Formats: sequence, C-alpha cells, structure tokens
Amino acid sequence: MVNEIYDNMKENMDKALESLKHNYQTLRTGKVQTSILDNITIDYYGTQTGLAQVANILAPDATTITIAPWEKNLVGDIEQAIAAANIGVNPNNNGEAVQLFFPPMTVEQRQISAKGAKTMTDDAKVVIRNVRKAANDKIKKLEKDKEITKDESKAAQDEVQKITDGYGTKADTILKAKEIEILKV
Repeated sequence: MVNEIYDNMKENMDKALESLKHNYQTLRTGKVQTSILDNITIDYYGTQTGLAQVANILAPDATTITIAPWEKNLVGDIEQAIAAANIGVNPNNNGEAVQLFFPPMTVEQRQISAKGAKTMTDDAKVVIRNVRKAANDKIKKLEKDKEITKDESKAAQDEVQKITDGYGTKADTILKAKEIEILKV
C-alpha cells in the first residue's frame, strides 16, 4: 500500500523533471533551437495550429532558423505570428519562407536566459514539493484509518522526504548543466 504511494510519487516527480527539460528547450542558448518556436501558433483555417504542423522548421546553422510552410499563402501569417510572439528577432519573408537571423548572444542575454532556467527549476521544485505533500497526506490518512501504525507512518514519511530530496538534487543537477550550456560562449 505504501509502496504504491512511493511509485505514484516517483512517477509524478519524473513527469515534473521531464516538463522542466521540455521548458528549457524554449530558452535561447548559444546555438538556436527550433523549439524556441514551439509555443507559436497561427490561425490555420479557423484553428490555432502550431508552426510545426504547417511548415518545415530547420536550423541550417547556429544563428538561423528557416520556416518553409507547406502552403505558400501562410508565409504572411507565420511572419505576423512570429513578430507578435516577440522572441527577440524580426522575421524575414522572402515570399517562399520565413527566416529568422539570431545575433550572437551577449553576456547579459546569457545571464537573463540562465535566470529563466533557474525560475523554471524553482517551479519544478514547487511541483515536486506538492507531490511530496500529497504523498504525506495519503500516508497520514492510512494512519488515521488504522491501516498502518504510527511508526510505519513515520518511516513512510521519512522515505517520502528522502525521495523528494533526491528529486530536488536531480533538478539542481539539470539546472547546473543547462546553466553551463547557456553561459558557454
């Protein structure tokens, strides 16, 4: 019964770390990544649709992203959506595709990006702590319902804290690696 709580807890904490890694992909590092466009959508026949569903998105070099829509009439819509998203560059429309030319990041921009990573990590840690609280509440309910003893409850809560500490450390390790990637010139 308590092991099910541990397993559920680990599963939810793993999801929090995966979400953190996914969120990191929206941050700019020294090399541009097409994932910076993941949250941008356009109106495609009345439906808000992600760019990846209507165009080929390529990063031919470290500072350029090319968005080639499958339907040429979407070039203007894509250009407007990118301009509205305010991702730090102005889109260039050549009639066939939209190109984004990212200037090299300054030290200040790198530090701002690293702060963004820290904020994302702190948010993930909040999720991890909320999972811990939910697990502890389940354990206390088992104790209250006399399904486990007080000693078993204390031991289970100690184990929950150990698991939580381990996931907090994993989040910090992921952050350190991301900061190194961002701050590397």
